[in-house]
Amino acid sequence: MDIAVGSGNPVKRRAVERTCPDASVAAVVVDSGVSEQPTGHDETIAGAVTRAERALGAGDYDFGVGIEGGVAAFSAGDGTDETDLYLVMWAAVTDGERVGRAAGPSLALPARIADRIDAGEELGPVMDDVLGTDDIAKNEGAAGVFTGGRLTRTDALESAVTGAFAPFRCELY
Repeated sequence: MDIAVGSGNPVKRRAVERTCPDASVAAVVVDSGVSEQPTGHDETIAGAVTRAERALGAGDYDFGVGIEGGVAAFSAGDGTDETDLYLVMWAAVTDGERVGRAAGPSLALPARIADRIDAGEELGPVMDDVLGTDDIAKNEGAAGVFTGGRLTRTDALESAVTGAFAPFRCELY
């Protein structure tokens, strides 16, 4: 099986390789068609689907996979109008006829980071600035930092990719 991942990010490629260990996985750099910092589930899902479709169309592949990280506001759940900003991640898989979609874990952003995202900054550079790192998104990611390394970005994305492959692995769909 040949799979194209719509990104040059090695973390995204590793997530697909872990989901499909017997496949040949190629990284294909494509544009997501959404903003650099997707906001809300709709935009994040759209980016994942666009990446999957463009990756599949880039060559002779059985599947195209798109993975997109974004931020989304959720109700605080306390009966008020308060919301908290969360890191969200979505994956999409397509064979050219069907599309599977699934979310990875959602993690609350610390207030000082959420404030900067609300002001228009992008999560990766904000995390690098706060941590004094370079390319956190190509390493443990914000998920790794927020969970003390117990859930790396690869782990989180793997769960989304695994879920997005479900319609291709289970005849109940």
